[in-house]
Amino acid sequence: MKIGIDTFACNAGISGVGVYLKQILKRIPPSGALYELFGWEFDRYAYGEASEKDMNFVARCRFNGRTANSLWHMVRYKEFALSRCYNACFFPAAHRRLPSGSPCPTIGTIHDMAAYWGTSKTRAHLGAVLRLMLPDSLRKLDRVIAVSSWVRQELIEVAHVRESRIDVVPNGVDLDAFKVHPHYDDREILIKPFGFKRPYILYAGRLNHPIKNHTGLIKAFEIFKERTKFPHRLVLAGSDDNGSDKIKQTALSSCCRTDIFLTGPFPSDSLPDLYSNADMVVIPSFYEGFGQSAIEAMAAGIPVACARAASLPETAEHAALYFDPHDPEDMADRMVTLATNHEIAGQCRQAGILRAKDFSWDLCAARTLRIIQDMASQ
Repeated sequence: MKIGIDTFACNAGISGVGVYLKQILKRIPPSGALYELFGWEFDRYAYGEASEKDMNFVARCRFNGRTANSLWHMVRYKEFALSRCYNACFFPAAHRRLPSGSPCPTIGTIHDMAAYWGTSKTRAHLGAVLRLMLPDSLRKLDRVIAVSSWVRQELIEVAHVRESRIDVVPNGVDLDAFKVHPHYDDREILIKPFGFKRPYILYAGRLNHPIKNHTGLIKAFEIFKERTKFPHRLVLAGSDDNGSDKIKQTALSSCCRTDIFLTGPFPSDSLPDLYSNADMVVIPSFYEGFGQSAIEAMAAGIPVACARAASLPETAEHAALYFDPHDPEDMADRMVTLATNHEIAGQCRQAGILRAKDFSWDLCAARTLRIIQDMASQ
């Protein structure tokens, strides 16, 4: 049995989708199935966990652009899959890259349908070619893995994927990394490669405007500071994405600009420390396919306030405070509550720790690999 795994559009293992793929690869057990990665040449050394299992990597598609790579999947993938004699192919970033057809069974994970959410001004940019072709390609997948029931429903309503082909397999959280740490009283802490001044409010997510709603959070932070006069800072940790210039300009022109810290790309190994030293995590997104940052914050014992939007209520359930993401005043109210009401903040911490235990990378990987191998054996 030979199974191909597409690493294209997984951002060399550093994005949320890249972390997802790494967690799956780490848990591939020794078995009769032979897994093989294929992607851009620069992906060859991005998945160190895979090399420990002597997993082969095949470099394909000399051009790095999104359009060129989409065309490779549409035109060249079939020939490639035939030449490699795959029994099945797994696409961990199927919401970003898919072939138009396949000579072997295909399985794809859909992390969100953000490219079809909202208006042309608010939705995530996918590229004209892929946006046009993706719904048809999704319908051709033999099995579709949705990371939440919210995404599952969108697949049915937006892409008209048959319900019988969809499995909901939530993401996990690394409880060995994201866990409750002793809370020190130091005002200044070193979290490589940065030094941070506490107390701070954290939002970890790529700088994507308007879908991630950083500008709404900055406005809510201004209201929070005006009401409380507290010394809190706002830490925005994430790499540049669509519309990041708008977010940076909003931060620079803010009356609280000296208390707003944009880290840029943040090392994944240091992320647990960043969470565990925050006073609270605020997730203002208009759209999330799963809400990974909510679960990671909860596992670290940090109270969470998040938008009542998309999959976030499904993921966080009763362990977070909710607000209207379109209303900075409402967002600020929840921030003030967590900063001033120690009883409610404590309840959120305890409920969050319990909620995070419901999400396991071991379970996610086991269910995902079972689906892949079931399709490969047909």
